[in-house]
Amino acid sequence: MTDPIETFDMLGLGFGPSNLALAIALQERAAPLKSLFLEAKPSFAWHPGMLLDNADMQVSFVKDLVTLRNPSSPFTFLSYLHAKGRIERFVNRKTFFPSRHEFNDYFAWVAAQLPEACAYDQRVTAVHPVRGKGHRVEALEVVTTDAAGATTTRRTRDLVLAVGGQPHIPEVFALLGQDQSVLHSAAYVTQGKPRLASRQTPMRVAVIGGGQSGAEIFWDLVNDPARPQVDFLVRGQALKPSDDSPFVNEIFDSAFTSEIFHRSEAERAGFLADYANTNYAVVDGDLIAQIYGLFYEQEVTGDERHRLLRSTRIEAAEARDGGVELSIRQTGAPTQERYDLVILATGYRRRLQETILSDLSAWFLAEEADRGYRLPTVEGFQPRIFLQGFCEETHGLSDTLLSVLPLRAQEIAEGLTGARPARARVLTAAE
Repeated sequence: MTDPIETFDMLGLGFGPSNLALAIALQERAAPLKSLFLEAKPSFAWHPGMLLDNADMQVSFVKDLVTLRNPSSPFTFLSYLHAKGRIERFVNRKTFFPSRHEFNDYFAWVAAQLPEACAYDQRVTAVHPVRGKGHRVEALEVVTTDAAGATTTRRTRDLVLAVGGQPHIPEVFALLGQDQSVLHSAAYVTQGKPRLASRQTPMRVAVIGGGQSGAEIFWDLVNDPARPQVDFLVRGQALKPSDDSPFVNEIFDSAFTSEIFHRSEAERAGFLADYANTNYAVVDGDLIAQIYGLFYEQEVTGDERHRLLRSTRIEAAEARDGGVELSIRQTGAPTQERYDLVILATGYRRRLQETILSDLSAWFLAEEADRGYRLPTVEGFQPRIFLQGFCEETHGLSDTLLSVLPLRAQEIAEGLTGARPARARVLTAAE
């Protein structure tokens, strides 16, 4: 006899900051929902592959999981500091920007206070529609597998997807497959750093990508005790600073989400292009100055251990002699360079069709969510599906960042706990 399938009002896929903020919002609303979040990792961890020493946040601690929605919440960053006995010492630092290690510890502290909210070690392998009378889809079955290979099936009336992006691997590296000499930045700390430490002789390393992650990894490498020789390969002529000036930062305010959503598709695309320099292919100004100082000092001493290769295109990549040989074009004919390790700081892809929900696409009227982050679905599909982090093109540049977490969580919580409206055609931003 098989065990009955447990049914939930809501299942959340992923338990990073987005769904952690939602878990808080549901608890603080005392929502009468039976809910559970499913996380593949064995415990809470926020971008463990990029938890670099001496790396600070680029967003104010006020933009934590809850303060912008409820500053009196016991889950604020200041509540965390008070609980850890560090609040006065943090004030003495005179900064709005904690270290990345500290913010990760804050997230983990919050998650530890919600032990019943999440089931860890649960990799979602399938989401199936459950049909009822008249072939209506009444619920969804979510299948998960743990590290031991045990499978669990749960049923839910609503679903919230917050699984983050997939590492973007440039096509030129695709044929290398799982070659251990090529790592995405997402695995730098967990896989790259151990490789550096285990080598008897210094490695020759290439860092590809001129954004914040690439610059942080380059700086970490040049200060690593293993003393690797590092080339920093960027597409542009210069490292560009991120624009975090006050008026520009207003585009990350929660109120701006509605403003960008209600613009035309062409206006939104133009806006995203105009303000890409707030988040993409840009570097914190202080870090740019440190990197520039490094290369200047190399000129003074005659040391050429590290290089900045500008206006660079990678035309080919081939596994060779336990490493990778790159065909690099700057000006003129390409040159061949062999590296022991290549780090791809090439960003992430966020495409709904590449997630576990791709098998449900026949029921979606569009892959763009409405203003309340809900996917429009066909008549007869009753489960509501909400998206976190997949709506940048319609909801603005803040959608993949921390800035709107509290207010977005509130909107989704209201959608989950509110009465189900009569079935009506919901317009998306494209319409």
